[in-house]
Amino acid sequence: MKPDLFEAPDYYNLDDLLTDEHKLIRDTARAWVKRDVSPIIEEAAQNATFPKSIIPGLAEIGAFGPYIPEEYGGAGLDQISYGLIMQEIERGDSGVRSTASVQSSLVMYPIWKYGNEAQRKKYLPKLATGEWMGSFGLTEPDHGSNPGGMVTNFKDKGDHYLLNGAKLWISNSPFCDVAVVWAKDESGRIHGLIVERGMEGFSTPETHNKWSLRASATGELLFQDVKVPKENLLQGKSGLGAPLGCLDSARYGIAWGVIGAAMDCYDTALRYAKERIQFGKPIASFQLQQKKLAEMITEITKAQLLAFRLGQLKNEDRATSAQISMAKRNNVDMALKIAREARQILGGMGITGEYPIMRHMMNLESVITYEGTHDIHLLITGLDITGINAFK
Repeated sequence: MKPDLFEAPDYYNLDDLLTDEHKLIRDTARAWVKRDVSPIIEEAAQNATFPKSIIPGLAEIGAFGPYIPEEYGGAGLDQISYGLIMQEIERGDSGVRSTASVQSSLVMYPIWKYGNEAQRKKYLPKLATGEWMGSFGLTEPDHGSNPGGMVTNFKDKGDHYLLNGAKLWISNSPFCDVAVVWAKDESGRIHGLIVERGMEGFSTPETHNKWSLRASATGELLFQDVKVPKENLLQGKSGLGAPLGCLDSARYGIAWGVIGAAMDCYDTALRYAKERIQFGKPIASFQLQQKKLAEMITEITKAQLLAFRLGQLKNEDRATSAQISMAKRNNVDMALKIAREARQILGGMGITGEYPIMRHMMNLESVITYEGTHDIHLLITGLDITGINAFK
């Protein structure tokens, strides 16, 4: 494994907009990725295994619920800090960032926002330290972009609920201790339930043979007459808006995270172009390679500005779902295009595990689809600007 020589590009001096605390948080996460993720991530991806040894480190850098209040074990940080942590983790690997995103935005967030005080105190501190890991059950085998069509359901049995159904493409599911599961009650209303490992009838088979997010554990959540205690119902919010609120937080993290993947590809390609000699000079001296590199840094800078402004709006509680969709769609598309261009600069070396580019590219093929596909986010923007719903 090559040493991690990453240097983050900051073409518009965005560091000037960050507080000292922001920079300390980011630099701490960056140092951790260089020390604990970079040396092992290629082997983990090649072997299609999630490196569980990094879970305590993720907790130490505040990656689990960074914006959750300290009284519940979180770091009590702002939204820009959350974004910067996701950026640095995804610079290491999108799968590792997925693990942190799910834990923070899709498990801890709904328990914090929609749960009661007993639920917060029971689950959040252990999730914040990584002692417990969580997963989020919304997508089903037959319902992805249309989550409202879910068939997973629960029935009131007096002293408990009886849960039946299945969820697919679930990050962290193979090793999760708890799952926040979205299901319909007998009237068809969607609610969140906290399901714990060990409940009879609850299983989490792993999904194999992935070409993407290979260093992340993906699986299913299966429920066959699972008895869920009534105190495990998230009573603070119901309806489809409840899980979509969680997805807003996760999509925001993605908008920052993929900038890290793009920066890693750009930094790798820039360094390689300066060192690779062809026709007697570095390939960075040729116009077509400079065009690629110049367009990369331009798009990264635009994405950085988009994410930073969105972070300000999130801090002010003014960011709309549509604004978050725009940033997720734009920034993932940007990162994937940069990965592909960077791969070309490296030529044949770009497909090997000696460099991170092909791994990033394969990962981003999942990121552009999950938590709202590229096309769905386009239609969300279209609905927002026209007022006309193109989904139906």
